[in-house]
Amino acid sequence: MKIVRYIIDRKIEYGILDGEQIQSLDGTPFDQLKKLDRYHKLSEVRLLAPCLPTKVVAIGLNYYSHAKEVGQPVPKEPMMFYKPSTSVIGPEDKIINPGCQRLDYEAELGVVIKSQASKVTKAEAMKYVLGYTCFNDVTARDWQKQDSQWSRAKGSDTFSPVGPCIETELDLGNVLVEAYLNGERKQQVNTSDLVFPVPELVSYISQVITLLPGDVIATGTPAGIGPMKSGDTIEIKIENIGTLRNYVA
Repeated sequence: MKIVRYIIDRKIEYGILDGEQIQSLDGTPFDQLKKLDRYHKLSEVRLLAPCLPTKVVAIGLNYYSHAKEVGQPVPKEPMMFYKPSTSVIGPEDKIINPGCQRLDYEAELGVVIKSQASKVTKAEAMKYVLGYTCFNDVTARDWQKQDSQWSRAKGSDTFSPVGPCIETELDLGNVLVEAYLNGERKQQVNTSDLVFPVPELVSYISQVITLLPGDVIATGTPAGIGPMKSGDTIEIKIENIGTLRNYVA
């Protein structure tokens, strides 16, 4: 099931996407999934970021291929950093370069939290997950190298594109994650290459950070990261979820 958030007639709603048709939901999917007898054509709405996270908890070096690419050892524990809610944008929105010399794309699988999670075990972790989405961990690479921490390099405005939907059912151990820059494939990996799988990430993070409904865990990027420039189109494609398309300005 694909959950979308959209605007129509100046109103913001959640709905269930089925092909080119959206069935409206009553309230939000974090409370209940109550379908309404109201439908819209996908072409009639503007899709928004499918959730409004209080924070994005991102994971560094979580693909074996990426650790090898950057010449770093595989972490023994998940390497976490934050991206603020103010960095979140939706599909078709513009990524704005704030003045860095190198602006990179990073294709990632995003995990959307369903309900408050604190100190949960790996065995119960998936009970707190609503679904999965495409995520682009936009990074000012030169600032990342200059700064002692990554708040500016990873958390600037528009640096967290997310969407186009939340897919509630996914084979987490066998999903293709790709990035296309101006139509050319730059990243391609299967989630079987993940160092720390999703249940372990949810549990690990929740031991020290309370995850709230709508929060996103960005699970890490594979090999193939690279720069974007003004005028470029960047697409993050994840099998069975869809395509997150944004434009660099």
